[in-house]
Amino acid sequence: MIETKSNITQTLLDQLQENAPKVDFMPDTEIISAIRYLEEKGIPNNKHEDYKYCNLEAVLRKEFKSVEQSFNELTNADIAPLKLDEAINLVVVNGNYNEALSEKMIVKGLTVKSLNELSASEKILLSSQAKSDTDALIALNAAFTGNGLFLKIETGNIIPMPLHVIYVNSGSSNIVSNTRSFIHIGASADVTLVESFFNIGTGKVFSNFVSEKFVGENAKLTCHTFQNEGALSYSVNTNQVKINKYSNYSNTTMTLSGELVRNNHNVVLADSNCEAHLNGLFISNGTQQIDNHTLIDHQMPHCESNELYKGIAKDKSIGTFNGKIFVRKDAQKTNAYQSSKNILMSDDAIINTKPQLEIYADDVKCSHGTSTGKIDTEALFYLKARGIGEESARKLLLQAFAQELIDKIEIPSLQERVLHLFEKAL
Repeated sequence: MIETKSNITQTLLDQLQENAPKVDFMPDTEIISAIRYLEEKGIPNNKHEDYKYCNLEAVLRKEFKSVEQSFNELTNADIAPLKLDEAINLVVVNGNYNEALSEKMIVKGLTVKSLNELSASEKILLSSQAKSDTDALIALNAAFTGNGLFLKIETGNIIPMPLHVIYVNSGSSNIVSNTRSFIHIGASADVTLVESFFNIGTGKVFSNFVSEKFVGENAKLTCHTFQNEGALSYSVNTNQVKINKYSNYSNTTMTLSGELVRNNHNVVLADSNCEAHLNGLFISNGTQQIDNHTLIDHQMPHCESNELYKGIAKDKSIGTFNGKIFVRKDAQKTNAYQSSKNILMSDDAIINTKPQLEIYADDVKCSHGTSTGKIDTEALFYLKARGIGEESARKLLLQAFAQELIDKIEIPSLQERVLHLFEKAL
C-alpha cells in the first residue's frame, strides 16, 4: 500500500472495499491499477484545473464521512412512474442491471445483458476508452463498479423504438454507486437512446457513472440524457464516445435537479466525414452546483461538431460550462462551433464559462462564444406593457430561452416530462 495523498480518499476506499461487488468483466489487474491510481492521486479538488469549480473532495469529506451502502429493494411499482410509454424501458439499480424490472421485448439486432454475462467475443468489443489511469473518477468506477449494462445494436439494424435506460439509486443510508455501461452501435445501425437518472431513496447518494459508447461506420446514435436526481444526490457522469467514418452522434442533456451534478462528455471523431452534436440545458436553484465539461477531439479531416449549452441560475446556485475543441494536425477541413448562453436570476447566482479552442490544422472553420446576463429588460417591459404580469412575463421569456433545446427532444412523453419539471423549477 502506497501513501495516499488524500485522507478522504483512503477513508472512502476502506469503506468501499468492505462492500466491493464481484464483477467478472473487469480484469483484476485493472482493478488493482485503479486503486493504486486513486491512492496516489486522490479525489479531485479545486486545485485540479479540470475541477476548479467542482471540489469533489470537499463534497465527499462533508457529506460522505460514513458510507453504509444500505440499499433498498425496488419493485415494478417503484419503477412504473419513471418509464416512458413509447420506449423499451431497461432498468439499472444501484449500478446493477436488473432484468426483472426491465421490459422483455425481442427486437431484431438488439442485445441487452449484464456485463457479467458477456461472452468472450463480446468482451473484445469493450472499447476501454475510459482509462482508469487518466481520471480519478473513472478509476473509482473501475475499482468498485457494479454489474452494469451492455447494449449492442448489430450491423445494419434500425431499432424502431427508443431505448430508455433508467439508472436509479435507492438507499436508506449514505451510499456510493458506481455504474458502468457499454453501448456498441454497429455499422449502418440507427437507434435513439434515452438515459434517465433518478434517486428515490431516503439516503444521500454519490453516483459515479461511466459510459463508453462506440458508434460504427455510417451509424447514427441519438441520445437524450435526463437528470432529475433530487436534493440528496451528488453525481459525476462521464461519457466517453468514439465515432467513426460517416457516423453521426448527438446528445441533448437536460439537468433539472441534483445538489451537485458534474457532466464529463468526451467525444473522439476518430475518422473522416463524421459529426458530433452536443446540447445541454440546466436550471439550478438553492445551493445547487451544475458543471458541464466537454471535450471534442477532431482527429481526422472533413468532420463537423456543434455545441450549444444554456443555463439558468437562481438563488445562490452555481453553473459552469467548460468546453474544449481540440483540432489535430490531420483534421483539415474541420467545422467546429461552440456556444454557451446563460441567464442569472439573482445577484448571488454564479455562472462560470470557459470555451477553449486548441487548433493544430490550418484549413478549418472554428468558433466559440459565450454570453451571461440577466433577463432582457426591454423584452420584459414590452410584455408588461401589453398587460402581462411581471412573474408571467419572466416565465415566458425563460421558456422561450429554453425552448430551442427542449424542441430537440423528439420523444413526446419525455418532452412533456421535461417541460413540466422545467416549469415547476421556474
